[in-house]
Amino acid sequence: MALRINGEPVADSVIKEEERLIRPRLVEEMAQASPIEVETRVKLWARENIVERTVLRQEAMRDTEPIPEGVIENMMSEIREQSPGESGCVFPFGDEKLQQELTVRYRVEQLLGKITAKVSQPKNKDISDFYLKNKEQFATPETIHAAHIVKNVDENTDEAAARAAIEQAEAELKAGASFEELADRLSDCPGRGGDLGYFPRGQMVEEFEDVVFRMKPGEVSPIFRSPFGFHIAKLYQRVPEGTRDLQEVKAQISQTLLEQKRQRAIEQFLDRLMNTAKVEEIEMEEAQP
Repeated sequence: MALRINGEPVADSVIKEEERLIRPRLVEEMAQASPIEVETRVKLWARENIVERTVLRQEAMRDTEPIPEGVIENMMSEIREQSPGESGCVFPFGDEKLQQELTVRYRVEQLLGKITAKVSQPKNKDISDFYLKNKEQFATPETIHAAHIVKNVDENTDEAAARAAIEQAEAELKAGASFEELADRLSDCPGRGGDLGYFPRGQMVEEFEDVVFRMKPGEVSPIFRSPFGFHIAKLYQRVPEGTRDLQEVKAQISQTLLEQKRQRAIEQFLDRLMNTAKVEEIEMEEAQP
């Protein structure tokens, strides 16, 4: 069944395509629901999405203010230079249709800008309250700063050769050589003295983390094996888990709250449009252009 929204017909095929796009997400989100419940929700959401986009576009296109010269042309040039994945658009049609589509996009963006223009910056109290209520979001895991010397076992170097090479590095270490100098000279990952920087659990392979996260700052490990080959690790520093302080995350929270306020303003505007929209179900033939 097609729709007529404020006098504008919308073909059934448009609604079916919207259903196709949102169905996978709802199937995943409603995994415990029956197929009938999922399909009912799909149809409802698709209808609401179509109506919402249509009334927003209709409202945006009521703007008669001239579009600044060159704006649409510049948008067209950018779109044509980008791939569909970069632009988020697929326009398999000519310049005239593209110009129409980009005019709508521009008008909608301008309307949304006007809707959110008066949204005020969050107050310090709101930022503090958000921080206190959502501290878990700002938790930081334990991290360590480590370096390593590695000899890979691969198609070019067998187990015995890699083991012999790492044992040579270990012998030089015990004789007083610099770990960082050996890492640059002997490691299969040379540069920066083998420095791996700071990292939490979950970024390295399990066999590597099992060793380095048990070490003490300044300690050098014995030779150990990982799926990549043989390693000797050095731990520089351990940073315990904690929580980022308010000043560190204040700007981030402020931006989050500002975006929430902007979204609420848009939703309230859309609700008003939806409440006054005239939406009718019509026969598919009536929706044909």
